Amino acid sequence: MILSRYERMITRRYLLPGKGEGFIFLVAGISLFAVMLGVAALVIVMSVMNGFRAELFDKVVGLNGHAVIQAYGGRLENWQPILETARRTPGVTEATPLITQPLMASNEGRVEGALLRGMRVEDLQANALIRDNVMAGDLAEVRPGTDNVAMGSRLAELLGVNVGSTVSLIIPEGRSTPFGTVPRIVSYNIVATFEVGLYDFDKAYIIMPMEDAQSFLLMDNAISMIEVQTSDPDRVGQIVAPIVEAAPPGAVVSDWRRLNAEIFDALQVERVVMFVVLSIIVLVAAFNILSSLIMLVRAKHRDIAILRTMGATRAGIMKIFMTVGLSIGMLGIVFGLLLGLLGLHYRQPVVEFFQLVSGKNLWDPTVRFLTELPARTDPVEVVAIVVMALTLCFIFTLFPAWRASRTDPVQVLRYE
Repeated sequence: MILSRYERMITRRYLLPGKGEGFIFLVAGISLFAVMLGVAALVIVMSVMNGFRAELFDKVVGLNGHAVIQAYGGRLENWQPILETARRTPGVTEATPLITQPLMASNEGRVEGALLRGMRVEDLQANALIRDNVMAGDLAEVRPGTDNVAMGSRLAELLGVNVGSTVSLIIPEGRSTPFGTVPRIVSYNIVATFEVGLYDFDKAYIIMPMEDAQSFLLMDNAISMIEVQTSDPDRVGQIVAPIVEAAPPGAVVSDWRRLNAEIFDALQVERVVMFVVLSIIVLVAAFNILSSLIMLVRAKHRDIAILRTMGATRAGIMKIFMTVGLSIGMLGIVFGLLLGLLGLHYRQPVVEFFQLVSGKNLWDPTVRFLTELPARTDPVEVVAIVVMALTLCFIFTLFPAWRASRTDPVQVLRYE
């Protein structure tokens, strides 16, 4: 929208309060503030929702893979050919044999449920999610035949252990005696603790070398599953299709969509709902711009009539009032983006401040899964928010601008 020199001058004057127009200026200021809050709320909430989904996906998939190959009975025999087939499949970046087994962990009378995870040493050292999040100790000491294990930091807190302590692992399947089956109890040394940032994992996982896990669980050379990483998680179904066809009888291939479908579907629905609900704030702000422009047109109808008699066109009058409304909206959008980015930068201190003031744990990792409030800003979504806000502001400036352009100077100035 190109304005002439006089149109720009009139627009600047109408953006500033005139004599007796303080109330109109107040309404316009409230409109600007409402647009700012609406845009900031959308940017913050959508970034947090994206960050929550991305963090949850990275951590869940980082430990469970994009797909897993496992047997119905929980023991995958003769797994080496399946592993080689998976590694040769186009699109598969990594295939890792694993042993997983739920059991009980005990220390000095404290007993907690745990999940044993047996891994080859080279795979453990290559797992960045665990390797880069060691809180204490040395992961390199987890070697076959040493009876050394690594433990999630939350589980270590619950058991009251740390690096250098011992923990007893208990499984019901033990040796048979004349009096029945005796649970198998073996003590292991804790040489490292880790915290991946996902509470359910940090309070459950115990990692040991795969050879030690096979010996402890009496599995001979069998494993529990093969974890598969792919180049494109969104195409995991197509990538693992050849593996499904080549899998032996009794083996099943499950991808991350099937394993975690409920939580990711719920997050997607919540994301859409939050966007729609928060967009109402911007809609209300656009209505405020409409009302402030209508009041401005009523207050300036004499000025409009004089401008029309001096040669101003209907299109010029319309452009002036549309520019006034869009200027309010654009200023609100700019301030809203700045407020949103500032809120995202200081999101964790803000949560901690409100926790301190309220005395309540607002981000309980036992409920929220993650230990910290995540955020990941999507530039495409930010552009969509800006376009939506601008479009609403533009639409709601049309009617008052049109009414201003229809002002009849003869009727207004008849009795002047």
